[in-house]
Amino acid sequence: MVYPIVKFGDPVLEREADEVREFDTPELHQFLADMFDSMYAAKGVGLAAPQIGFSRKIAVIDVSNGENAEEKLVLINPRIIKTEGRQEGEEGCLSIPGFREQVRRAKRVTVHAQNAKGEEFEMTGEDLLARAFLHETDHLYGRLYITHISALKRDLMKRKIKKLQRAGEWG
Repeated sequence: MVYPIVKFGDPVLEREADEVREFDTPELHQFLADMFDSMYAAKGVGLAAPQIGFSRKIAVIDVSNGENAEEKLVLINPRIIKTEGRQEGEEGCLSIPGFREQVRRAKRVTVHAQNAKGEEFEMTGEDLLARAFLHETDHLYGRLYITHISALKRDLMKRKIKKLQRAGEWG
């Protein structure tokens, strides 16, 4: 099932998601498959459960855009445990369509998470994968990438979104 993407302004995007406590269930496996389907349908490289309206600490990532099944990652209850270096690059978000900004992030990131079976693991990513780890983990704690841009740019973006909402072109 492909879920619609929740847009900026929905409260689910602004609160910390609930931890996952049940693993390796048919429901969880189906939900993860639906998350990947929803992410690919929206042409994203990452998707957090709150972005489809579910307040759960689950994110899926595929920086290969579906071209390499081995690059599909499931992060459940993830925590960033180490960051190194700096990179700056354009970042967008499926929940804030039509907007992109330059965002400074760590160049190398290590995440601690659980897989669909509940097994804990650590993984280190660089460049785009590091950015995806940080971006998706932020979502699970109620933060959006716009918290990493200047207040002026953020306010301008919010004003444009409010204008789109009033015109019925958002949400």
